[in-house]
Amino acid sequence: MFLSVITVAFRNHEGVVKTWRSLRNLARDPSLTFEWIVVDGGSSDGTAEFLEKLNGEFNLRYISEKDNGIYDAMNKGIAMAQGRYAIFLNSGDVFHEDVALFARQLSRQKDEAMVMGDALLDFGDGHKMTRNAKPGWYIYHSLPASHQAIFFPVAGLKKHPYDLQYKVSSDYALTASMYKAGYPFRRIKGLVSEFSMGGVSTSNNLELCQDAKNVQRKILRVPGFWAELSYLLRLKTTGKTKALYNKV
Repeated sequence: MFLSVITVAFRNHEGVVKTWRSLRNLARDPSLTFEWIVVDGGSSDGTAEFLEKLNGEFNLRYISEKDNGIYDAMNKGIAMAQGRYAIFLNSGDVFHEDVALFARQLSRQKDEAMVMGDALLDFGDGHKMTRNAKPGWYIYHSLPASHQAIFFPVAGLKKHPYDLQYKVSSDYALTASMYKAGYPFRRIKGLVSEFSMGGVSTSNNLELCQDAKNVQRKILRVPGFWAELSYLLRLKTTGKTKALYNKV
């Protein structure tokens, strides 16, 4: 199996359907083998029934049970993954229509690296913004790309799962841990996914900034002055993002 698409959901039947429909964009290239793993938090909104009716389409496997939050659910998805790479496309997130072109280039990668692409951020009311992937060294300040546009080597994910002590920045902590363990970043130009703003990192920017500073000090081992400067820069950036989301 080439790719594992991991979707975490809770009480978001509509979002799961939206994500499922976008998988057709990846399936346009029959040479790309992939599985769809859905980890539902025990929703009673018809999510499990919808998934059951799909009869394993897109090599679907799913579980529906209580968990300890989004990152715990993602870890369950990692444990189930059988692909070479995995991408986290949560309920409501969608693959861009050109994702198959990107994945075809990804399939030619030889080394075990975290491969990044670009993403479209949807602020609502028709307002969208492209977030282009940045150079790998950007990890010392923040994620170099949107979480939904990073393809992770599954072997690395199984060794470095999400750390639940980070409430809103565990994706940053995981990526930083893999980077320090020797998994480099690679950039492929092209749009991978599209997702709506307004998630936990948009609404809890103060906690996000403090969480990220802990990642920098404990995992990346950056000097205190740089971590503090990065904290202030992140606070300013996330504040602008939150204001933009609230405005539209």
